[in-house]
Amino acid sequence: MMFAYQVLFQTPLWVWLLLAFLAWQGIKAMQPRRSPIWRALIVPVVFIIWGISRSNGGPQDSAWPLVAWISAALALSPVGLLTPWSFEVDPVTGELMRPGSVLSLIRNLVVFSLQYMVGVISAIDAGDRALAMLIGRAISGATAGYFIGSTIALLIAYRRKRAANT
Repeated sequence: MMFAYQVLFQTPLWVWLLLAFLAWQGIKAMQPRRSPIWRALIVPVVFIIWGISRSNGGPQDSAWPLVAWISAALALSPVGLLTPWSFEVDPVTGELMRPGSVLSLIRNLVVFSLQYMVGVISAIDAGDRALAMLIGRAISGATAGYFIGSTIALLIAYRRKRAANT
C-alpha cells in the first residue's frame, strides 16, 4: 500500500492534469456533438506531441530505443489511416457533427495507462529501466504513428465531405 501511495504522490502534477483532460475529452466524446475541425484535432495533437517527445533521450550507446520508436510508428500509421471517422460536415458552418462513442474514452485511457506504466517502471527500477525505455519508445512510436495516420485520415475525409457539400 505504501508503494502505491508513493507512486501516486511522486507523479508530477502535469501527468494528473493530462489524465483529467484526456478523461474529460473521452467523456465528452460519448455524446453526439458539433465542433470545428481544429477542436477535433486537439487530442490527436496531444498524443502526437507526447509520442514524439519520447522519441529521443536515453543511453547514447544504443540505437534500439529509436529503432523501436520508428518501427512502431511505421507499423501503426496505416492502422490510423484505416481507422474510420464517423462524422458529417455541416454545409453552412463546416463543423463536424459526430455521433457519441465510448471508443475515444477507452483509447485515451489505454494509451495514457501504458505511457504511465512505463514511466513508473523507468523511475523505480534501474535494472528494468533499459527494457522499460525500449517498450516505452515502442509505445510512444505506436501512439504517434497511429495518431498521425488518424489525423491524416480525418483531414482527408473532412476535405472530401466539405467538397461534396459545396
